[in-house]
Amino acid sequence: MHILFVHQTFPAQFGHIAKYLVERRGFRATFVSKAPPGNVDGIELVQYPLRSGATEQTHYCSRTFENAVWNAAGVYEALRARLDIRPDLVVAHSGFGSSIFLRELYDCPIVNYFEYFYRARNSDMDFRPDFPSLEIDRLRAYTRNAMLLCDLENCDLGYSPTRWQRDRLPSRYHDKVRAVFDGVDTDIWRRQQSSPRVVSGMPVPDDMNIVTYAARGFESIRGFDKFMQTAKRIGERRRDVLFVVAGQDRIFYGGDQKIIGGESFEDWVLAQDHYDLSRFAFVGMLPPEKLAELFSISDLHLYWTVPFVLSWSLMNALACGCTVLASGTPPVQEMIEHGENGLLADFFDIDGFVEQALAVLDAPQDFAQLGQAASRMIRDRYSLEVCDKLHLQLYEDALGKGT
Repeated sequence: MHILFVHQTFPAQFGHIAKYLVERRGFRATFVSKAPPGNVDGIELVQYPLRSGATEQTHYCSRTFENAVWNAAGVYEALRARLDIRPDLVVAHSGFGSSIFLRELYDCPIVNYFEYFYRARNSDMDFRPDFPSLEIDRLRAYTRNAMLLCDLENCDLGYSPTRWQRDRLPSRYHDKVRAVFDGVDTDIWRRQQSSPRVVSGMPVPDDMNIVTYAARGFESIRGFDKFMQTAKRIGERRRDVLFVVAGQDRIFYGGDQKIIGGESFEDWVLAQDHYDLSRFAFVGMLPPEKLAELFSISDLHLYWTVPFVLSWSLMNALACGCTVLASGTPPVQEMIEHGENGLLADFFDIDGFVEQALAVLDAPQDFAQLGQAASRMIRDRYSLEVCDKLHLQLYEDALGKGT
């Protein structure tokens, strides 16, 4: 069996399943991306050229589609030159348009990964009135899904990582798209020995509580400002708390820079109030093993997101057995049941976050069962061991459907 994976980057969402199929199932796996050619874990890497893309002259609302077409053309060009590649199945990330032309090369089923369907209303774009979307961005939402809709029509089967993300797609496609999570590597993301506790090379006293926050970028979509407001008020009530922040001062999503008038959301947030930064440890981007160590010594992990793609950091914190207090937004509610495997508060309710956080810090042992239940949930439902098999079943079903 030969499966061709297509994504702009490697390994992205497909690296784990490709490795599993090669090592455990004896499949042949080829991965076409913009990464240099080579061989990794038995997976052949094929590089595709990107000849052009959207420019300033391209209408703002059609730039996403323009870029997707150029990526699709690059994939087609690279594979047309490799007549020896004859896959039995194509698996590709939609939205980048990578697989749309491959019907012309291969008479085999296509499975697409559908990550996010943009909407101008009742979505991430209008969730925070304090960070309103610009008119042109709202208009772009109506055209931003163009290639994704092409893929929905073109593919044999599809999948999204959560039910909530699947349900954002037009209802006519729901029967065609399943909810299958990427998978959490529980060999890495697990509770680890936590003695002695060390942060940035400095030991943390036993009588000091550690509250963690992690995000790829500090931005409004992940509630960095809400975290800082909450941390300030917790710190005013308790002196025995160290706030450890993992991530970087970078905006990945949304239009924060258009609202704040600059590039640094962290600087903007810190300028809104007085923060005692001696109470915080900003540790930057951590490799998985180090972040797992941090989660393992956390007494409480705080997480915010608007209705958007769920952060890997939440799933990893749950896998490590953290007591998690998170915003009760739709993607989070799919993973956390309040009082069962974590705690929830309204995204905007700083009082609610503070009071629940203080309750945990007053008696961490009373909430330890939440983290234990969260870790079990990840192992039972979202681990690589579980999800790899679900992916394989999806692929086999696509092969059974044919084209």
